[in-house]
Amino acid sequence: MDTYNAMRHFADSWGLLAMSAFFVGAILVAIRPGSRKAAEDAAKIPLKDD
Repeated sequence: MDTYNAMRHFADSWGLLAMSAFFVGAILVAIRPGSRKAAEDAAKIPLKDD
């Protein structure tokens, strides 16, 4: 099996699993308790007067 096909097979199987896990993790971080305050603080950063 040449390198291209081996890498493509790896990306098709484990790459999809890794991207799915990242997506689920990002959703969990966004909906965790206490994340609303952090998100509101981050949204106000461009509007702060220093």
